Amino acid sequence: MDVLKAENPDFAQAVKAVVLSMPAAQHLGFEFGRMAPGEAEIIQPYRKELTQQDGFVQGGVLGSLADFAGGSAAGTLLPAGWVNMTIDYTVKILAPAKGERIIARGRVIKAGRIMTVAAADVYSADGAEETLCATAFVTMRNMRVPQTTVSNA
Repeated sequence: MDVLKAENPDFAQAVKAVVLSMPAAQHLGFEFGRMAPGEAEIIQPYRKELTQQDGFVQGGVLGSLADFAGGSAAGTLLPAGWVNMTIDYTVKILAPAKGERIIARGRVIKAGRIMTVAAADVYSADGAEETLCATAFVTMRNMRVPQTTVSNA
């Protein structure tokens, strides 16, 4: 079976459920925005505890949001019963991030059966104005979720 051609009509619900079950995602408290096959948007509302003393969002937060956006974009192409796991990501900070929200937009660059590469652009936003703050490349391993069986012994 070709993993990336398998249809999963519930891809958005499945990706959101997997990602939002992760402790790091719960800590960040972000929301999903637009989702389409090969694309995902994550919106992080301003939270003082995620900023430095000067009010700029911490670089580690930007990296985590980029990783989640790239992984979520890749997850939209997987069939039911499959997940991906980040094995590497590189983030380049381009500008300080300060605003009412941070928006991370992930997109798949190269999809494969075993590995998927995605990119993410991270913006700080005030109203309708957005400033590109970081870019990232995320490499993931696609894996089938093991099925557990219950015996009635």
